[in-house]
Amino acid sequence: MNKIAPRKIHIIGSVGSGKTTLARKLSNKLSISHYELDNVVWKRNKPRDIKRTDEERDHLLSTIIQSDAWIIEGAHYNEWVFQSFNNADLIIFLDTDYPKRKFRIVKRFILQLLRLEKSSYKPTFDIFRNMFIWNDNFENRIKPKVINKLEQYYSKSITLKDAIEITNYLS
Repeated sequence: MNKIAPRKIHIIGSVGSGKTTLARKLSNKLSISHYELDNVVWKRNKPRDIKRTDEERDHLLSTIIQSDAWIIEGAHYNEWVFQSFNNADLIIFLDTDYPKRKFRIVKRFILQLLRLEKSSYKPTFDIFRNMFIWNDNFENRIKPKVINKLEQYYSKSITLKDAIEITNYLS
């Protein structure tokens, strides 16, 4: 029996969990566009990003999820995001080890400062510091809520914890 590949995928996880990397790999493998929720919340603009209004944000997300295929990734866990949970064929929760995420935050920041890794935002020390705060918040406040929320999507959700599980899933 052939399993049909999902065409609408939501990836959720903390900062440094591997969401963007997984989204890119799935995007290439399945030929599906991927979207970062941060870019739904923020209009990328120089010299500073501009936060979209709630209406603009909701409309943009709605437009994305109404398309035939998409991969949405982000750490955002708010009511406005749940429309993508509802419309997803598959929800992937990346529950990467907490110390590994901290290491990845440091590594990413250094690579971005050296311009060896692209980012959609200007890497600053404030953002670097905030990533640790966001990581702690996700671990202690958001993660239990995600686990609880995914119970209602048990038939279309999966939790992946490390690179081996992710690689096996991609195979």
